[in-house]
Amino acid sequence: MNALMREWQRYTPAERFGRWAAYFIIVLALVWAVRGIEIIPEFLTDAPEQMLDLLARMWPPDLGHYHPAVHQALIETLHIASLGTLFSFIFAVPLALMAARNICPYAGLNALAQLLLVTSRSVNSLVWALIFVAIFGPGAAAGTFAIAFRSIGFVGKLLAEALEEISPGPLEALRATGATNSHVILKGAWPQVAPAFWGVALFRWDINIRESAVLGLVGAGGIGVVLDDAINFFQWDRVATILLAILVIVILAEIIVTKLRARLI
Repeated sequence: MNALMREWQRYTPAERFGRWAAYFIIVLALVWAVRGIEIIPEFLTDAPEQMLDLLARMWPPDLGHYHPAVHQALIETLHIASLGTLFSFIFAVPLALMAARNICPYAGLNALAQLLLVTSRSVNSLVWALIFVAIFGPGAAAGTFAIAFRSIGFVGKLLAEALEEISPGPLEALRATGATNSHVILKGAWPQVAPAFWGVALFRWDINIRESAVLGLVGAGGIGVVLDDAINFFQWDRVATILLAILVIVILAEIIVTKLRARLI
């Protein structure tokens, strides 16, 4: 009788203690983070007023400033994003083949490829830009290589995962007929991974347009250079024009990527 009247509980005492301990650690980490960034309450209370004042300075935008300065910088941004994406695939595809264990059965090469992919992803594009500005000097070349080296890890990881998920049947059949490794990859792996390849390419190009728009803030070319100049000279009406141009190009890129993805995949 006592066994039938026992109250059902979702969690055991140990599980409840673990959940409360996890909540406590999360709250403690948030408090530590807020104290670590040293938020000044006076600045927070004054922020809405400052924001309204800034928006008032930006309106109306100086649309006459768009051509030729902003237009040329915008075209340069598109070139940086496109060339950076192309260069990233040149390096990422071999690394993806090395990282895929079903394509490259050598643990040492797998580990090396994974290390290079992780290294690429762990460094932010602005940091890559600073490195290449120091190497090549200010300009679009630094931005292009920054986008490329940042994208290698992203592209290589997704392609390696797509390669590892393909069906092994076609590959085994081709190997059984004596096909070379290059034919196995082109005829057995590529048809299966092609949709993922084009999807990753379009998605990364879309991301790179957004990232390349700010690389000019550290001297790596593109529309960020014009934006940085306008901010430094407090030309807020021109800043509004530049931000509108960035918004338009990002929306257009999103539309193009969506339509191309629907046709290719």
